[in-house]
Amino acid sequence: MTKVSASLLAADPLRLGEELRRMEEAGADWIHVDVMDGHFVPNMSFGPDVVAALRSATALPLDVHLMLDNPERHVEAFAQAGADFLTVHLEIETDVPALLKKIRALGMRPGLSVRPATPVEALFSLIPLLDLVLVMTVEPGYGMQKLIPHTLHKASYIASMLRSDGSKVHVQVDGGINAQTARRAIRKGADVLVMGSALLGAEDPAALLREIRNATNAAPVCHPERSEGSSK
Repeated sequence: MTKVSASLLAADPLRLGEELRRMEEAGADWIHVDVMDGHFVPNMSFGPDVVAALRSATALPLDVHLMLDNPERHVEAFAQAGADFLTVHLEIETDVPALLKKIRALGMRPGLSVRPATPVEALFSLIPLLDLVLVMTVEPGYGMQKLIPHTLHKASYIASMLRSDGSKVHVQVDGGINAQTARRAIRKGADVLVMGSALLGAEDPAALLREIRNATNAAPVCHPERSEGSSK
């Protein structure tokens, strides 16, 4: 069953608690929290204090995405704050395998994200260390962007590699996901959809989630294909 992770980056910051409750009541599966430092991406957003506040207010899994130059400096703080999933970027200049092991040792589920232009082959050796692969379907940093079409081919290729090995690692997509692009992402093999403005801005978010889940049940998954971003 496809899961939807509601992205609070699209929430009114003055109503964060209300938006959290609205997403819970609508039936979101996870809560997605983007953490940005203004360096790795050109924007700034939530930190460990916000994650801790959310943890005190919800039992839903907190799906935290670190868009930071030096995430290794902050993983302990997010573990203490109550993050369930902690995703870092393949493109960071650090010892990624060691960082993923540290995330798991701290009791969180490690994720690894790739930007739209990043070839995906480099992450395959890291799959045994992961619970989640996040394919950015827009350039990370801002909400309300349009999905970049070729990124879904990347998601399809990753899903193909994972499923051929019997892996249970989640394939997550983030950026420009709405009722229409959600169907395309599901057909390409994504099993976790990060939804921001389309979901939080919906008049009836529960109805939108039902529509997506109905599409999940109705639509066959397309045969996975090689990513256009592949280095091969």
